[in-house]
Amino acid sequence: MRVISGIYKRRRFDVPHTFKARPTTDFAKENLFNVLNNYIDFEDSVIALDLFAGTGSISIELVSRGCDKVISVEKDPQHFAFINKIMKEVKTDKCFVLKGDVFKYIERCNEKFDFIFADPPYALEKLPEIPNMIFKYELLKKDGLFVLEHGKDLSFESHPNFIEHRYYGSVNFSFFGYKEDTQTESSTAEEKTNE
Repeated sequence: MRVISGIYKRRRFDVPHTFKARPTTDFAKENLFNVLNNYIDFEDSVIALDLFAGTGSISIELVSRGCDKVISVEKDPQHFAFINKIMKEVKTDKCFVLKGDVFKYIERCNEKFDFIFADPPYALEKLPEIPNMIFKYELLKKDGLFVLEHGKDLSFESHPNFIEHRYYGSVNFSFFGYKEDTQTESSTAEEKTNE
């Protein structure tokens, strides 16, 4: 597992072969963050949430790129311990690793985030419900971005908060946000132009 960019660029961490987690591939991760750079300035006091954190690949990338605070939620005890080990190794105090069920966390969370990433197991039965839950429990700030990693068999294009879809090999990312704010801003701009 490799850090693509930022203060820990090129750092590598050996993921135990016994792990069930499927880390986002370096190729997909690099392309994802290239797109994210158009949406987010990670060095601008960003508070991020990494759900189903797995090996911590996305969490360490977010910390490396300058996020103020990253919360990683992971249920598996081995994965949880591994993420803690990585964060101790790089001596960061920016990442808070929580051991627990993601769905329970979403329901109880009272914090809002600039960026949320979720990489659930592709076969997870409740995976299609995750976008609805993020917006129902208002975890995302009004100008924030939520990215869900999923398999190729799912499409979220009809979701009211869907923004765009990107895929890299077999890895799919759906982007979500509060589109109505953008529409309001653009219509206001049009009205000013027409005046």
